[in-house]
Amino acid sequence: MSETRKLYYEDVYIKEFTAKVLECREAGKGYEIVLDQTAFYPEGGGQPCDLGTLNEIAVTDVQEKDGEIVHHTEVALEVGSEVTGKIDWERRFDLMQQHSGEHIVSGLVHEAYGYDNVGFHMSSDVITVDLSGVLTEAQLAEIEAKTNQKIWENTPVEIFYPPKEELEKLSYRSKKELTGQVRLVRFPGSDLCACCGTHVTHTGEIGAVKILTVENFHEGIRLTMICGKRVMDYLNMVNEQNHQISMKLSAKTGETAAAVARLQDENFRLKGKVSHMVDELCATEAERWADSGSVLLFHEGLEADQVRRMADAVMQKCSGCCAVFSKSEDGSYKYAMGEQNGDLRQFTKEMNAALNGRGGGKPFFVQGSVKASEEEIRSFFQQ
Repeated sequence: MSETRKLYYEDVYIKEFTAKVLECREAGKGYEIVLDQTAFYPEGGGQPCDLGTLNEIAVTDVQEKDGEIVHHTEVALEVGSEVTGKIDWERRFDLMQQHSGEHIVSGLVHEAYGYDNVGFHMSSDVITVDLSGVLTEAQLAEIEAKTNQKIWENTPVEIFYPPKEELEKLSYRSKKELTGQVRLVRFPGSDLCACCGTHVTHTGEIGAVKILTVENFHEGIRLTMICGKRVMDYLNMVNEQNHQISMKLSAKTGETAAAVARLQDENFRLKGKVSHMVDELCATEAERWADSGSVLLFHEGLEADQVRRMADAVMQKCSGCCAVFSKSEDGSYKYAMGEQNGDLRQFTKEMNAALNGRGGGKPFFVQGSVKASEEEIRSFFQQ
């Protein structure tokens, strides 16, 4: 086993390279390819591996073991042959932006509050960072502002391997105790951290950082964030959503929140009016069917709670069972049935079986839904 030359450490911007195939091993349904040198970054340090091609053959995974970089493919490559490797650069640069932005955020949090980054994950849409202490939204907003200021200063990112005696004098972040040669990444004025990942060479290439959410997690918090192009994609998505809302509400894009608040107030008032009208309808139906025995009612457009309220109101007045049905948009019917001091369990079981329904409740009051027509429902009740 020979250690693979790691071109991604020599020049992080290498997008295409040539290499010699040293080994090609069968592995499951594919092959493990080992080259004498590679620009493919293997999964590690919280950063996903690079993807791309070797001689136009897709590289589906890249892992490192004892200095050997293993490229996973579905097609074999001839040992001793020369191959051309191409990195999925858009993906790699995105990961570089995310990883570099996370360093600055974590470094500034550590400097200001002493909290550690105890968990870090980069997915295809967001970064999650677990911090060992709690921060308020105002504190995180300040960290975000400072992070972007550091980005826009566009300072060079330093990557170096200090000798042991110098390393012992440095204060740097690390999730575990390290031995041997240590690779340090410094974002001047922001962070110094042991890291094996790929990073931009100047902070300005990160573009921007946006903290999206924060939630309590164990003894600290978990925040989600995005960097670089993802920030622009996010802003474009939010802007398009806000534009659609402004069009539907006939409001300026900067006034959609106020327009939604007005709509909510109006909706609340209308719900109150509808509720009052349903109460009046229930009272009317209850009086209409007083002492009339069992009652079967159909009413269009009632919500499940309104169906229940009507069945309850009528059952208090009629001298038998009251069943209320209301058609839903999908063609099924919501129902509620009640009978004072009655036991509807067996009847409900038979009805659900006959009408493709589901539901239940107390012995004297049940509710649910059936997938049947009004004619089928009426026919069942006439049996």
